[in-house]
Amino acid sequence: MNHAQLTALGRALRLLGEHGESLSADTPDAKLHEVRADLRRALDLLEDSVTGGAPSTRCAEHPQGPVDESAPDLCLLCETRRRAARRAEVGGSYARPRGLAEPVERTPTRYGVRGDRPQPQQRWLAEMWNGREWQLCGTPRHDRREAELYLAAQRRGPRPAMAYRLVHEFTDYEVLRVWGTPVKVDIEPMGNL
Repeated sequence: MNHAQLTALGRALRLLGEHGESLSADTPDAKLHEVRADLRRALDLLEDSVTGGAPSTRCAEHPQGPVDESAPDLCLLCETRRRAARRAEVGGSYARPRGLAEPVERTPTRYGVRGDRPQPQQRWLAEMWNGREWQLCGTPRHDRREAELYLAAQRRGPRPAMAYRLVHEFTDYEVLRVWGTPVKVDIEPMGNL
């Protein structure tokens, strides 16, 4: 699109915007015919300025590329690249590793092999009493000392909670330490009378 086409199309679209703002329920037919003529003029200008075909995909890199209906951007080329990356990430690519004459067989087992199971993780959860229940305050920590320092800073803060506790999470939960006394607080004033 050259500069003259761009200017003419912009002027026609602005005129259509003005028509749209002035429309009402009692707009006369003569005004509607004028809007239709301006709309046709803008469509003709747009058709003259468009040089290529409509994009077949929503991909910015391959707008005219082949279509894959299952891809989020409809681009077969990008989806093929994403699938190859996912296969390589999992380690289940279809290509045989170089240097091996025959493929490596994995024997399926009932419980899986050690490498397939996730490593156990332990976290320390800092929780505060909000008057009705324990709620998480801050992000879970991987170091107990860091979690205790965080809770100490919270207790010294400008608006400390009534009680805090440190919970150890490792396949199960275990309360390690409680600071303060959690007391049930009725959220309704005057005891809900």
